[in-house]
Amino acid sequence: MAKTGILLVNLGTPNSPSTPDVRRYLTQFLTDGRVIDIPWLPRQLLVRGIIGPFRAPKSAATYREIWMPEGSPLMVYGQRLLAKVRARLAPEIPVELAMRYQQPSIEAGLKRLRDAGVERYVVFPLFPQYASATTGSVHEEVMRILSRWQGIPEVLLIGDYPDHPGFIQPFVAAAREHKLADYDHVLFSYHGLPKRQIRKADDHGVCQFGTCCDQLGPSNRLCYRAQCLASTRALVRELGLQEGGYTTCFQSRLGRDPWIEPYTSDVLEKLAHQGVKRLLVLCPAFVADCIETIDEIAVEYAEEFREAGGETLTLVPSLNDRDTWVDGLIQILNEKAGLR
Repeated sequence: MAKTGILLVNLGTPNSPSTPDVRRYLTQFLTDGRVIDIPWLPRQLLVRGIIGPFRAPKSAATYREIWMPEGSPLMVYGQRLLAKVRARLAPEIPVELAMRYQQPSIEAGLKRLRDAGVERYVVFPLFPQYASATTGSVHEEVMRILSRWQGIPEVLLIGDYPDHPGFIQPFVAAAREHKLADYDHVLFSYHGLPKRQIRKADDHGVCQFGTCCDQLGPSNRLCYRAQCLASTRALVRELGLQEGGYTTCFQSRLGRDPWIEPYTSDVLEKLAHQGVKRLLVLCPAFVADCIETIDEIAVEYAEEFREAGGETLTLVPSLNDRDTWVDGLIQILNEKAGLR
């Protein structure tokens, strides 16, 4: 059989919490046409002339607050996960970690696998729900790089696993480390996307941002919102939550264009005004804790919730390098890539 290698890919992180490094990261990230999907010239002017210079100093200050002794949380947890996956897989299956933006690059990861004698490449984006701006961008970059190789190898691009037990069960275990009865409400907060990006991915003309997302099927298989709701349904079922005791919402809105609703900020205010005092938050779009969970949820949104009348907002840590997630990731690999 052809020698198989695995490339785990996450979004990316600055090399350091310095303003220049953060600006470099933001520029590479936000000039990706799948992330800010406007024409090239306006995108460059917006990112390089406005967002980068003005956002980088603030983001750098936040990164300094969450930076771990070993480095960026996303990178630290990624390296720990890599080590555990390598230890669990057979020695003849090399595994590398890459970031879509900054280091270690996808190109470097693919070359390391090639140097290890790999003939069949399995690309595993660490994004449970498919979106053009995340998984789609990773796949496009992989294909761009491989298209320049004289010998283009066999490649398997894993797309999503929003309700796969290998992903759901580790999140359930993480949530159960908290006593659910101690909380008035459970929030499932996913990273948001502009509505126009969801519509652009709708090849079947069914997108209405309503009940069309209540089930995953052939017509909405690559709909990010539908996949997020599928993750929520699976988690709710396993956690035994009752209708009315949980809410799905979307965070990290940027700009004035309409994004997927409801917005997490609006939900927090509404819940507080309804008398919810103790809130438990899960972020199932992130398999590793990062600035969007450690700061945006646990600091910014927690403060918003208290100001609106709530008392405590508790973030359930992400999967990071939990052994249950290592088991689940390998289960997904085995099923999708036929490693065994």
